[in-house]
Amino acid sequence: MMSLAARSGAFSPYMQATAFAVAGPLKALIPGVVVKGENMLLDPKKKFLCRESLTGQSPKTGPAVTVGINAPAGVRFAHTDIKVPDFSDYRRPEVLDPHKSSQESSDARKVFSYLVTGATTVVGVYAAKAVVSQFVSSMSASADVLALSKIEIKLSDIPEGKNMTFKWRGKPLFVRHRTEKEISTEAAVNMAELRDPEHDKDRVQRPSWVIVIGVCTHLGCVPIANAGDWGGYYCPCHGSHYDASGRIRKGPAPLNLEVPYYEFPDDDTVIVG
Repeated sequence: MMSLAARSGAFSPYMQATAFAVAGPLKALIPGVVVKGENMLLDPKKKFLCRESLTGQSPKTGPAVTVGINAPAGVRFAHTDIKVPDFSDYRRPEVLDPHKSSQESSDARKVFSYLVTGATTVVGVYAAKAVVSQFVSSMSASADVLALSKIEIKLSDIPEGKNMTFKWRGKPLFVRHRTEKEISTEAAVNMAELRDPEHDKDRVQRPSWVIVIGVCTHLGCVPIANAGDWGGYYCPCHGSHYDASGRIRKGPAPLNLEVPYYEFPDDDTVIVG
């Protein structure tokens, strides 16, 4: 180990160094010592230990010492017995010759790189599309749920003036076959008297048929059909009265009965959902 070696100069009276030789195939190093005092005891025939004196003396094998005032001491090994690996098997044939310019084959190599990149991109996009499609389809409704999302009702089974209740998506569904008197009465209602103004023609597709969800808009109770002060629907839980069009007329319910989506494929059938 070598802590420091100093040459004579302005700071030499204030500095002192000690050197130790590192075991190796070099000849023994001569320690250089700076002694405090006016007279410098230095043998000019012996090499003074400093950076310049060690330059070029690195051994072929083993350690070498480098030291200086402005550089830390250290030990460096010269690795001269390592064989450089041959990468010829991994290089393209066009660039094996070191004396041949690689620019001559650059176009062919670029075309190959572009083809590989393009093919990889296409495969990656197709795989990503398949993964996204599979993920999205896994969140969609199953076949049995879709089958329950619609209900087909035969209208000829409901006599005029009567209401029938069906179960649709876990909720009661009211299908009412209105009489001509009910149709004319509901069409003549003054909109200013309604809590939730909605004309009768906006709630039905055919005047004879009223289709609403049988859930009270107050607290979710199930009203009674053909009852109440207006002869439509009545919720006995808190006293909400609906007319024959399913509109709220009296009681705490804030809104009319909900009208689901439905269509008539023919004159005797209605499909809800």
